[in-house]
Amino acid sequence: MSSSNTSTLLTVEHLSIQFGHADRASVVVHDISFDIKAGEKLALVGESGSGKSVTALAMLHLHERSNVSYPSGAIHFQGKDILQCDETAMRHIRGRDIAMIFQEPMTSLNPVYTIGEQLIEPLLVHESISKIAARRRMLELLERTGIPEPHKRFDAYPHMLSGGQRQRVMIAMALACSPKLLIADEPTTALDVTIQLQILNLLEDLQRDFSMAVLMITHDLNMVRRFADRICVMQHGRLVEQAPVKTLFSAPQHAYTQFLLNSEPVRLLDNTAAVADHPVLLQGNKVQCYFPIQAGFFRHKIGEVKAVDQVDISLRQGETLGIAGESGSGKSTLGMCLLRLQECQGEIIFAGQRLDNLNSRQLRPLRRNFQVVFQDPYSSLSPRLSVEQIIGEGLHIHFPELSKVQQRARIVQILQEVGLSEDMLSRYPHEFSGGQRQRIAIARVVILEPQLILLDEPTSALDVSVQKQVLELLRNLQLKHGISYLFITHDLRVIRAMAHRVLVMHRGRVVEAGDTAQLFTAPRHEYTRTLLQASLFDQTQ
Repeated sequence: MSSSNTSTLLTVEHLSIQFGHADRASVVVHDISFDIKAGEKLALVGESGSGKSVTALAMLHLHERSNVSYPSGAIHFQGKDILQCDETAMRHIRGRDIAMIFQEPMTSLNPVYTIGEQLIEPLLVHESISKIAARRRMLELLERTGIPEPHKRFDAYPHMLSGGQRQRVMIAMALACSPKLLIADEPTTALDVTIQLQILNLLEDLQRDFSMAVLMITHDLNMVRRFADRICVMQHGRLVEQAPVKTLFSAPQHAYTQFLLNSEPVRLLDNTAAVADHPVLLQGNKVQCYFPIQAGFFRHKIGEVKAVDQVDISLRQGETLGIAGESGSGKSTLGMCLLRLQECQGEIIFAGQRLDNLNSRQLRPLRRNFQVVFQDPYSSLSPRLSVEQIIGEGLHIHFPELSKVQQRARIVQILQEVGLSEDMLSRYPHEFSGGQRQRIAIARVVILEPQLILLDEPTSALDVSVQKQVLELLRNLQLKHGISYLFITHDLRVIRAMAHRVLVMHRGRVVEAGDTAQLFTAPRHEYTRTLLQASLFDQTQ
């Protein structure tokens, strides 16, 4: 909907936000101004720490009042300055006039209450309505948001639903009282690409049907191009540019906006054919991993989940093999099986040696040759160890012959190689940004000089510019050390940038495999085409 002929719904005027008090005060948002029109789709974009979520939370007065102050500005909504409203007044606004969808529905939903109990709460608070009528209305909304068999899901608990279903529940809850403004804070970040597209289409349909404005907070410019009417770009707490979508993408004015647009993953490989004659490093034949389904008091087996089903795979030295698919497709389980971190059947050969018939003691000295970088470096790095201890831990185990001086020299060398400095050695993981923590995780494995690294969604939790930096780092390390990568991700844009070849998995099976360029230009399987459509939105839309 165009914003040119609609009235202003909410206005942010010269807003500054400060946390802390006196000499410890920190201003995180600096004198920003913008407005949201009735029925408009406005995107607030920027990297982590830019102030976009902090600004949105101020619209609902969700900051801890004792720790926040507003040195300047106002937020006007329907004739009221929200910043001057007390808690009683805000309770009438939250949920009824302005609603919010948070990034991670599992942490936003209360695990001890059923979905239904949480869904009807806004109606019971804001409207004079019985529980029976509230249940009826929310069942209609659940069906409208695409929840299958809503009467069954109504009495379920959050953990019983998939990520996409939980996000749909959050959308239904936000729409319960037909708000005039919906704030969606990274509503698709934790979801598969096909589910992302479904949620985005759902929000578009509901926005049109409910005639409400939507403030989309995201760092995904591809999504913004697909969804928004207008964009506001934030950097370091300042609003650096705002413009209609087509104008901003075709002629960005600010250097930071140009930087963000140039941070989309680009092809990093020079010559795909260069690794075609390299020897095979890893091979899996008929790899399978079935998980039993048990029921009853005695836990009898009543079936099985075929997580990995008769998969053949090969990886050459110095090659990057992308493994794509949605959650539950079996891609991470396949990676764990190939590195013998998960029990499985089938033949696994690494550097000419069978791994599938070795026990854990026999595998231990070989493990330095194949390492793993996980999705979330914050949870995979010990918070109690310094950077020097984290990176050096593997050296103590696999290179005991090195002296302490030699070990430290290697640690410093690898730290510099991943773009960090020696003065960071004594610091702890919580003192770093997400991108820096991922560099530490990469240094931890590269220092062991492995032949193979399993990269399990290593960039999905990072900002686009940091993602690009990490991808370039991985490519440079590969060229320098001849490392092979198994690159697991649901983001086909990342695979297009990094991989020589691609395997596409669906329900435990490989449905398509081939050279990256061939697969992207002429996908053969319908599931691959679905992934491509969802992951690579048509930029002309």
